[in-house]
Amino acid sequence: MVKRVISLLLVLVLVLGLAACGGSTPAPTTAAPTTAAAADDFKIGILTGTVSQNEEEYRAAQNVLAKYGEGMIVHMTYPDKFMDEQETTISNIVSLASDPKVKALVIVQAVPGVAAGIARAREIRDDLLIIAGVPGEDPSVIAPVADIVVAIDELSTGVTIIEQAVALGAKTFVHYSFPRHMSYALLAARRDIFKETCELLGVEFVDATAPDPTGDSGLTGAQQFILEDVPRKIAEYGVDTAFFATNCGMQVPLITQVVAGGAIYPIPCCPSPTHGFPSALGLSIPDDKKGDMPYIIQLTKDAIAAKGGTGRLSNWPVPISMMFTEGGAAYAIEWAKGNTSGKVDLDQLKAAFEDYTGTAISMTELNDGGKIYDNYFMIMLDFVTY
Repeated sequence: MVKRVISLLLVLVLVLGLAACGGSTPAPTTAAPTTAAAADDFKIGILTGTVSQNEEEYRAAQNVLAKYGEGMIVHMTYPDKFMDEQETTISNIVSLASDPKVKALVIVQAVPGVAAGIARAREIRDDLLIIAGVPGEDPSVIAPVADIVVAIDELSTGVTIIEQAVALGAKTFVHYSFPRHMSYALLAARRDIFKETCELLGVEFVDATAPDPTGDSGLTGAQQFILEDVPRKIAEYGVDTAFFATNCGMQVPLITQVVAGGAIYPIPCCPSPTHGFPSALGLSIPDDKKGDMPYIIQLTKDAIAAKGGTGRLSNWPVPISMMFTEGGAAYAIEWAKGNTSGKVDLDQLKAAFEDYTGTAISMTELNDGGKIYDNYFMIMLDFVTY
C-alpha cells in the first residue's frame, strides 16, 4: 500500500510554512568582488526566498556570494506572496537569464511560477544549466523545463520519521496540520503513510487539526494553539508521544512544549539544525558560527541535555535547502568550467552535496507511477539524535 501511494500520489509541494511569513520586496543583492570571481568570465544566478520566507536559503545564497563575489554570483529573490505574484517570479528568472554572462541558474525553492519562468527563459537562452530545488510544482511540470530537480524524498519520510520516533521511544504519534495543507496530494499521502506505518509498528496515530496560520487567527493564533494543545496531548497520551507539524511557524512552540513536557520530537517539517531549535531553546549563536552545523548541533545537544531531554529529539545534520543552494551552486560552477560530464552528472552532483554535508547522502531517480525522471533526484539523509 505504501509503495502504491508513493507511486500514485507523488507531487512535491514542500512550501509548508511559507504563506505564514511576512513580506518584502525582491531585489538583487551583491557582495564585494573576490579574486576567484575575477578569474572566470561567467556568472551563476541564484534565486531564493527572502529572509522572512526562509532565512536558510537566503543565507546560503549570501554564503555563495561572499565566497565567489559579485563578479561570479548574482542573487535575486522571489516575492513573499509568491502564489499571488507569480509574474514577478517569472520576470526575475527572465532577468537573470537575460545577462549573457549568466551560464547557470540555481533556484531554491522552486515555488509555483518557477516552471513558467524557466520556460520563458528558455525562449531567450537554450544554453543555460538550470537547477530547481524543493519543487512546488508537479514533476511533469518542472522536470521537462529544468535540467536538474532535487527534493527531499518526502513520502519515504512517511516511513522513516515513524521509525525514528519509535527509536526515540514513541508509543503515540500526533500529526498537526490543517485542511489547506491536507489538500496538497503530497502531504495528504504522507499523512496516510504515517498512519499506515504507525499501524505496522504498533504506534497510536492521532490526527490533530490546528488553525491555519493564514486564517483569521493568523500565525500567532496557530502558535498559541500549539502552546496550549501539546501539554493537553501529553497529559492524555503520556510522555512517550511524538509530535510532528506540517507548518514551519509551528515548530518553535512545538519544540518548546515537547522539551518542557519530556515528550518526543523526531524532526522539523523542514529538516535543519537551525529550524526551530535555536529559538525554542534560547540558543545564542555567534555570527562566525551561524553556518557551522556541527557547532550548532552540539550547542543544541547541550541545551536539550540541560533540560533532561537527551535521546528524545532528533533532526537531519544539515539544512536541506542550504545544501541544495550551496551544493547546487558549486556544481553549476564546475559545469560552467567544463568539469562535468554534461548537464546531468549524478556523481559530480552527489559529490557537491556530500562536500557540503560532510556525510553520505542517498540520491534516487523519481519513479512517479512507473514514469522514471532521470533528472529528478530524491534525497535522504540519516538522523542525528540530540
